[in-house]
Order: sequence, then structure tokens, then C-alpha cells
Amino acid sequence: MEHKIDQTNSADALRLTTLLHKAVSQEASDIHLVAGFAPMFRIHGKLHASGDEVLEPHVVKNMVEALLPPRLRQRMDEVKNFDCSVALDQDDSPCRFRANAFLAQGHWGACLRHVPNNIPTFAWMGFPETLGARLVDYRNGLVIITGVTGSGKSTTLAALIHVLNQRGGVRILTVEEPIEYVHKPCSTSVITQREVGRDVDSFYDGLKYGLRQDPDVVLLGEIRDRETARMAITAAETGHLILATLHTKDAKGAITRLVDLFPHDIQDDIRTQLALSLRSVVSQHLLPSVKEGQKRALALEVLHVNDPVRIAIKFGKIESLDSAIQTGKRDGMMTLDENLQRLVSAGSITMATAQKFARDPEQLRR
Repeated sequence: MEHKIDQTNSADALRLTTLLHKAVSQEASDIHLVAGFAPMFRIHGKLHASGDEVLEPHVVKNMVEALLPPRLRQRMDEVKNFDCSVALDQDDSPCRFRANAFLAQGHWGACLRHVPNNIPTFAWMGFPETLGARLVDYRNGLVIITGVTGSGKSTTLAALIHVLNQRGGVRILTVEEPIEYVHKPCSTSVITQREVGRDVDSFYDGLKYGLRQDPDVVLLGEIRDRETARMAITAAETGHLILATLHTKDAKGAITRLVDLFPHDIQDDIRTQLALSLRSVVSQHLLPSVKEGQKRALALEVLHVNDPVRIAIKFGKIESLDSAIQTGKRDGMMTLDENLQRLVSAGSITMATAQKFARDPEQLRR
């Protein structure tokens, strides 16, 4: 059952509830509660103050206590960071948030991300449907969705899982911290969603024990450590489709990040395994729209593993992946600059925004 806001500290809990209702009505993606600042909303990528009243440290602490489920609240004196999910009712519908609580200069703070009830479609996201179809059609292997924080990685994974779930005939397992999008049961599929810290101790344990639960598809909310990375690569080799996220700025960075998780003396073996198990890497950016107040535009870099890419990964020639993407259009690959140009041509973003994110801003302008 979803954790509800604790009303014990009624005044500050009520204020928190009011802020969250206001954030949802203003289409805010994130809410920042930091002592010494007014509550801040991120709306279409930009921060906006919600009122002028500065939050006092004791107020923020009371809000954090109201956010946390009892099992976490009891540990506030010993743990300095918490992840959880929280829900409230708005217009007779549940509203869900992913929350991170943290200590900064001895004071508690929190950031909450609104998780929509309905899983967005590829069309709404601006994610090519042909690309989505290709990713869910893999029978096995590793698919990585990468990007900086707030680039829509979890939303993309949720959309992919939704397609697989609706299609039917598969056993799906997700390991998340916390659970964001909740997938409804379908008659011909079985899906279980496990939350790190509540249902399982770590991503590694979730994957390790999950492989004993007869999964066809496993979603890993994030690959953070060596053990999880090794298990994910091995699972991808042994007939499972593994969908995972990494925090890197581009596709080749995802490969470098995975390999660098391992000691130098076994990195050659890891590259060989990765060359065989990796299927695709999609790097995402959410960019400001041409029109103020509209949702951000999704820009992509797409790498699919063909023979040149496989050879580059195996022999550690990571720098050659850029040219492999450029020459891999027939295989469905796409450079970030090409996608930026399309967004400019479509009137979705400005040339100034495109140049800010482009690998070669001058070439893009020409």
C-alpha cells in the first residue's frame, strides 16, 4: 500500500499537502524543500518560487518526518539520506511522488518528483515508436537508457515495460528505488515490482533473487555497482532481456562507465561479454521548448550494436563509436546533432538551445 503523508505534525503536514496539490495543478515535475529558501517548483525545466515565505529548518524537518514511512522515520538519527514514495488524493485521484530526503549543513531537506498516474505514450514523449518497437522486440540482451538526472530515463523504461505488459505472454520483474510508475495487471502477463529498501535490500539482491522467479524481462532502476553490473551482463547473456538506466551524458559514456566499474585486470573480459550481450544504448536529453511553459522536447542519441560497434567495444576503441553512430543510419542509429537538427526544423527547440547541447555547434548552425 502506498505511504500517505503523516498528519501528526498537523500544521506543517497540512502545509506540505497544500504545496504538493499546488505543484500538481501547476504541472511541476519537482518540488524542492530546503531550509532558508522558499519552496521551489520545477516547471518545464525551470525553477519557480512558490510564494515568498522562507522555510525554517524545523518546518522542513517536520515535513520530512511527515513524508517518511514509519520504518524510515525511526532511523533519522542514524541515516543521512532516504528514498521513498508518497501519495495523496487530488480530485478523487491518487497523486504519487518519488521523494528523496537529505541532510545539508545539519538541516533536513527534500526533493519530490511527481509521478503521473498514467504511463506516457511514445508519441507524447516524442520517443520514436519504431525505436520503441525495436527495443521491446529483443528476445534477450542488455538495453541501456542513459542520460543526466531528470532526462526522462524512468519514463522511457516505464513506457517500454507498459508495451511488453500489454502485449502479453511475458513474466516481468522490476527493481526500483523507489517504485515510480505502477503497472496494472494484464491477463496474459505477470509483473511484480519490487522496491529497494522495502521489498529487497539492493538492486543486486533484487536481480540475483529475481532470476530465480522465471523472468523474461527485468527492469533495473539503476546500475550503480560492480556486482549489479556483472549480474546484469550475465543475465543478458543467458536469455533474459535486461532494461536498465545509467547516469552518463552520452551513449559511449555508458559503455565506459560499465567497464570502469570493474578492476583493470578483468576489464578485457568484461568488454568481451558486453560486446556479446549489449543490444542498444539510448542517451536522452530534455530540452526547453520554443514556447515558454510547454513541456520540454526529447533529444536522443541512439547506438545499436552491429559488427563495427561490437568490435569497438571488445577491443576498447570507444572513441570510434562516434563514427560508428554516424555511419550506422541504415541500422537505425542517430547522432545527437542529427536529432537536434530535426527538432529545430520541426520548431520544437531554438537553434540556440540546439547549439548549447550539440557536439559540433558550428556544423549544426551551417
